Order: sequence, then C-alpha cells, then structure tokens
Amino acid sequence: MSVRKFIIKSILLFAGVNVMFVLLASVGHAAGSRLRLYIVSSYSADYLWSQDTAKGVGQALLDFKFLDNQKQVEELNTRFYIESSSAVIKKSWMDSKRKHSKIQIADTIARIVNDIKIFRPDLIVLGDDSAVNYIGNYFVDSEVPVVFWGINGLPLKYGLIDSVERPGHNITGVYQAGFIKESLEYLLGLVPTIKTVAVLSDDSPTSRAKVKGLMILAAQGKLPVDINDTVMTNSYEEWQQKALRFAQHNDAFVVFNHNTLKDRKGRLIEQMEAGSWYLQHIQKPDCSDVKQFVLEGILLVVDDSGYKQGYEAMRYANEILRRNKPPGQMPVTMTSRGAIIVNRVRAAQLGIALDQVNFIEEFVDYSLALQAGESKK
Repeated sequence: MSVRKFIIKSILLFAGVNVMFVLLASVGHAAGSRLRLYIVSSYSADYLWSQDTAKGVGQALLDFKFLDNQKQVEELNTRFYIESSSAVIKKSWMDSKRKHSKIQIADTIARIVNDIKIFRPDLIVLGDDSAVNYIGNYFVDSEVPVVFWGINGLPLKYGLIDSVERPGHNITGVYQAGFIKESLEYLLGLVPTIKTVAVLSDDSPTSRAKVKGLMILAAQGKLPVDINDTVMTNSYEEWQQKALRFAQHNDAFVVFNHNTLKDRKGRLIEQMEAGSWYLQHIQKPDCSDVKQFVLEGILLVVDDSGYKQGYEAMRYANEILRRNKPPGQMPVTMTSRGAIIVNRVRAAQLGIALDQVNFIEEFVDYSLALQAGESKK
C-alpha cells in the first residue's frame, strides 16, 4: 500500500472527527492576526534528539519574534501550546519510536491530521522522518506551507519535492546529511590502530537511512576503515548476540539508533536499557552521528546537530510567513556540522588517554545509560 493510500485510509477511519472540524472551523482564527504554527514531532518529549531540536526551535521562535520571552519557550515545551503577542503555536507528538505498528501509525496520523484541520495553521512544521512521510504526504500541494527538519538522507525519497534545489511544491526544509565519515576519522585520531568496524543498529526508518548512507560511502571508498559486519534488527536478543560476536573480530563499533528493540516477550527496550547493556559488555572504541549518543555514553560523535536542525527549520518558517517566500522556490538545505564531542567516562573505561588530543571541541563527563543501569540495581 502506498504512503498516500495508507494515510487516506487512516483518515477515513476517523471520518467522524471531521464533523467536529466543520463545527469548529469557524473559530480557527479567533486569535485575530496572530500567526498560527502547528509543529509535529516524530518522536516524544523525553527523547534526547527531540530535546535537542526543541532547544533550536525555541531559540529561533525567540529570535524571530514568534515568542516574547523564555518563559513562553518553556511553556511550549511542557504544555505543547502557547499564545504570544504575535503567534499561536501548538505541538503534537507521534511517539513513533514506541508506537510504530500499522494500526498505531494509522491512529496517530488520523489524530494529528484532524487536529491540524481544526487548528487551521498558517504553516505546519514537521520534525523528522515519520512526520514528514506520513503527515507531509497528506498536506503536500495543499494551501498551507510546510517546513521540515531532520530527514535522514536525501529528502527526495518521500516524493514531496521535485529536487533539492527547487522543491516545486508547498514543502521545503532541512535534512540530515550526517557526519559519520567524520566521526570515524576522528575516532581514528583517538585510536589509530582501528582497521575494521562493526555497525550495530535497530531496524527503524531512521536507522535504515543511516546504514544505507554509510554503506554508500563504504562502496565509494570514502571511509577510513573497513565495515566488516552490520546488523539491523528489532530483536533485542539478536542485537545483543551480534554485538558480542562482532566484538570478537572488529576493532571498533558504529552505534546507531536502538529505540525499537523488543525482547522475546514483546517488551519494548528503552534506549538507556539497551545502552547500559552495550556499554557494560562491549569494550571497544565506538562512535555515532548525533549528540544524544555521546550523552548516553558512546565515546565520540561529530554531531549532526538537532539544535541546528530545529533552528534552521524555524528560520525557513519565518522567511515564508514574514517575507512571503514560496516554499517551492526555497532550496532544501543541510546544516553545518556540530561539535566534535567525546565522552570522558567511556574514554576512561576503554583506557584511552585524551591529554594529548587537541581536536576535541566538547566533553561529556557522565553516561546516562550507565547511570540508568546503576539506578535499577
């Protein structure tokens, strides 16, 4: 079933809600001339990446005068709704890392699409792949402009734009090119003896895009190491078994997302639980692509900054709403890299000396996953 057919079917399941939409549509612009923005995040408020993008969104909303003060930013991040002197902003969460079955996705799409219709925004902002794919496909070529952040890999894959340079429809935004090549290069700067690397990942839309991008770089001969083994799975037991096996004949790991793992009983394994197990059992240098993983406890990342993704998306929103720029004529862009970040807890655990290393731009002195593991003992 195509994405568009799936979305239409999902909406029809909730056709009764549209009756409410008709009744409430007349009050959609009760705030007068204030701009109305509806933000959809693919994940959840407690997800580290979402917290990072929220900081960028919040700062941009202040800088571009959508919000009046920091207190309103905090209120938006806790209540997910705010009215300022110039804007009315609402935020919804898909929680697609936890709720990713077809039925759950259908329910989520119907709920959010109908809420958007009732809210009647002047612009929709979509954060990350699930929101862009499912909500974006519903509103493509509608009258309301759409801005996205956080697509992993080239955004052409969802059929929403004609080209990166000239999107051609009502949608534009910011995508993640990723800096995993750079992460591997700097990991070699810490441990020059690394030759072979294993890739450990769940089997989610986010991870599939990341692994595909990494494999393309490997096939092009652009990586400084050999990718020796790869696993993408949503089985927690397989993820653990492959990690232990790969550690026997690889020098290092690339660790991507591990948010959709389930055990044999169907229990969803939270990120920090999986991370705690990994950090305690795998004693190899490791790297990843975004800051959340070095906060979790992974050794090094060259950050594909969630902050920058959120900020740039709102800058585009400002250009569309305040300067009347057509989104179809605004090139889709990628952000510059964030900081080179190293976790000193992991470095000490692996016996890696950092005192002579001069390229590190930011240090993390704790491990969220190990802390979570300790708290459960």
